[in-house]
Amino acid sequence: MFRYLNTINMKKICRAGMIAFILGSSVPAMAQGPKPESSLNNPLALTLVVIITALALIIGLLAVVVYGAAEVELKKQQSQKSNTGAVLTILALLIATTAGAQGSAPATTAAVSDNVGGLSSSTYYILMVVLVVEIAAIFFLLFQLRFLLGAAKAKVTQADKTEEAAVEYKPAKPQLNWWDKFNKFRPVEKEADIDLGHNYDGIRELDNRLPPWWLYGFYFTIIFAAVYLYRAHVSHAAPSSAEEYKIAVASAEAQLAERLKDQKNRVDENTVVLVTDKTELDKGKTVFMSNCKVCHGALGQGIVGPNLTDDYWIHGGNIKDLFKTIKYGYPEKGMQSWKEQLSPVEIADVASYIKSLRGTNPPGAKEKQGELYVENGGSTPADSTGAAKADSTKAAK
Repeated sequence: MFRYLNTINMKKICRAGMIAFILGSSVPAMAQGPKPESSLNNPLALTLVVIITALALIIGLLAVVVYGAAEVELKKQQSQKSNTGAVLTILALLIATTAGAQGSAPATTAAVSDNVGGLSSSTYYILMVVLVVEIAAIFFLLFQLRFLLGAAKAKVTQADKTEEAAVEYKPAKPQLNWWDKFNKFRPVEKEADIDLGHNYDGIRELDNRLPPWWLYGFYFTIIFAAVYLYRAHVSHAAPSSAEEYKIAVASAEAQLAERLKDQKNRVDENTVVLVTDKTELDKGKTVFMSNCKVCHGALGQGIVGPNLTDDYWIHGGNIKDLFKTIKYGYPEKGMQSWKEQLSPVEIADVASYIKSLRGTNPPGAKEKQGELYVENGGSTPADSTGAAKADSTKAAK
């Protein structure tokens, strides 16, 4: 572009620059009109005037550049003299449009008397209109410059394509990347050398070698199998797969037991065990006295509910059955669910306390209800048969 500028007549450059400078310098004067108490002393006014002047200079420089590009293009068309006058005319009209827009603004805004940043509204809006027009002029000149340069570039590109088309085409030698070289792949041009002559529905069979990664992996598995068999089944230096399974299961069971030990509240009807510790039984007795004695009596002799001290139970007599009965209840028989009122540990404690009442024979004990229950490994009472027959008609619960 600078090469193009060097071909331009310096007198024409100076002339265009002077026109842009004069028009840019006249902007503040037109914007001010009659001085309303030295508006140019206002910082906002000074800033806008400086910006407007700078934009005017930019417009002048862009106009010179566009003129140079247009002149070079017109020289190629051998019509420099007439078209140069046309370019100067367009440039003068463009700059004059900016000045005209600046001068017409006061007629529409002079009646406004409000202040904006210390300036009268008319002065402020005139300056803003000038800024907008100058920015629009800059974009217009940039568009024209891009158009001219694009046209020149298109001609150069077309010429290059013509030259390339004239060059004889030479196919590139096939290049193999490192992966292809590692696997010793053959290029497509040499597939005929390894064609086995077998065709399966259009799929040709090639005598390719196995990929090295697959082949070396296969060798590794053979070596690993030999070492494993020796260590696990000959020298017994390492556990076999069956022994590893047993070790893992034992470790998991130990971890489970430890977690259950630390988190007793996770006890349920499947994991509950009979508690014999006096402290835990005392806690169960406290819960029993607070919630159960109303129906079963303070000694477990039974009032509304059944007797809890004999060997006859309606819903089972082991610790898990008792835990389930207390937790879920049997509402249809008057036994409510206690899982919302009592924690799992409290249910386990009270169930163990009830089991400790067996054989206490309290005074005023209620008659037997349910079926005879015998603890595992325990002995059946001597009158169990008779008692069972005598109470068979009363055990409907």
